[in-house]
Amino acid sequence: MGYRIVVVGATGNVGREMLNILAERQFPVDELAVLASRRSLGTEVSFGDKTLTTQDLDTFDFTGWDMALFAVGSEATKVYAPKAAAAGCTVIDNSSLYRYDPDIPLIVPECNPETIHDYAKKNIIANPNCSTAQMVVALKPLHDRAKIKRVVVSTYQSVSGSGKEGMDELWDQTKSIYNPTTDVPPNKFQKQIAFNVIPQIDVFMEDGTTKEEWKMVVETKKIVDPSIKVTATCVRVPVFVGHSEAVNIEFEEFLDEDEARDILREAPGIMVIDKREDGGYVSPIECAGDFATFISRIRQDSTIENGINLWCVSDNLRKGAALNAVQIAELLGREVLKKG
Repeated sequence: MGYRIVVVGATGNVGREMLNILAERQFPVDELAVLASRRSLGTEVSFGDKTLTTQDLDTFDFTGWDMALFAVGSEATKVYAPKAAAAGCTVIDNSSLYRYDPDIPLIVPECNPETIHDYAKKNIIANPNCSTAQMVVALKPLHDRAKIKRVVVSTYQSVSGSGKEGMDELWDQTKSIYNPTTDVPPNKFQKQIAFNVIPQIDVFMEDGTTKEEWKMVVETKKIVDPSIKVTATCVRVPVFVGHSEAVNIEFEEFLDEDEARDILREAPGIMVIDKREDGGYVSPIECAGDFATFISRIRQDSTIENGINLWCVSDNLRKGAALNAVQIAELLGREVLKKG
């Protein structure tokens, strides 16, 4: 026996990726509804070898459905997620709306699966920010061995993290550089993204951090350990898919780089590719379309007493969004609903 599943925002990048991953992982689906806003009503999307037509989110009745995977912005989620939850359909939300609610679990299944049972308070589960998700997968097994005191992370985030508009802007600007008769000024981003990097993701806060940087701090504390100190610099780079992170970790006790490498090799969701030779590491273009979080460049930090540096790369549309949501659905089915 399988589940009755709803994908909300099925025509967007993340929604389509959710459908792909549900099919790839052979999630036990008895019935699947794909929803979109009225402007996308009737659009066809693929699920395995099937073609499905989107239904109207505004009029959809969630009664009798088991889970709804939300891949729409916070404004739409604020309206429709409570309706789905009240109808008895468990919401797994990819927006930032519920991540910081103490009554709603924020889950990365490799890190804090035990919190799945807290979903019942509001019948909603939150999916973390894309940059946080891949980092905590690497941090948690190391934290379990040698408690982490502080993390310094610099991100190199692809344009797909800002949606289809961001990908289109990079593509159009790149073409315009080779065709000077066409001018594509910044619209989605604050500055030109083609052949450039932009040290701003989301809006600025009073202390000079951006909202994206704040998210990494708060979410890491909620998922892994509230005592961990985190400082982040988040940068948008002209890459279509795949976020990269340079992570410096300070531990309470010494952790040898070889032991750290062995721990990460055994950890769920991680693939270690760490050869000290030209090209012996993973770059974003190589991680696109993959489920794993890739770790490379593991080495001791000689500037502090108990430090490790590493390079972390993952497909942000997958582990950073759609894959993590499907893994939460699998965990919910396995640990709570137990139909499949």
